Amino acid sequence: MRLSVNGVEHDLALDPRTTLLDALREHLDLTGAKKGCDHGQCGACTVLLDGRRVNSCLILAIAQQDAQVTTIEGLGSADDLHPVQRGFLDHDGFQCGYCTPGQICSAVGMLDELRQGRPSAVTPAGGEADLLSDAEIRERMSGNLCRCGAYPNMIPAIRQAAGQ
Repeated sequence: MRLSVNGVEHDLALDPRTTLLDALREHLDLTGAKKGCDHGQCGACTVLLDGRRVNSCLILAIAQQDAQVTTIEGLGSADDLHPVQRGFLDHDGFQCGYCTPGQICSAVGMLDELRQGRPSAVTPAGGEADLLSDAEIRERMSGNLCRCGAYPNMIPAIRQAAGQ
């Protein structure tokens, strides 16, 4: 199969049952996405699939042949950080770092959802919402868990990346 990751095409021979996470980690040596729970509950494996955030442990690699996968390794470089990466560094939005790649990928996807005007479960119906309120950010990031509890620093990091 052919898998496009971070703008690079890869030809892979995979078992049809291989998850996208395992393809990234075991076949492409892209170890940023972490295998936390392997059940889609922690978000440590979050990557972007055609710009939308997904838990890569829950989807099969073979089904992604026409998709563009972006991992933490493809968001920025040491010399040119993505705005979310810069925000996490500026606001100390991580502690042990295990969940950080998934948190950052999720935040990038979340900010794109905001730009599209997509509501969340806490967005007031029919009213003007502050889409970068603490409640909105917490709800939109709720699929990504941090055992260290660095959440309070992630909120200003995400706001910074959004330009506020």
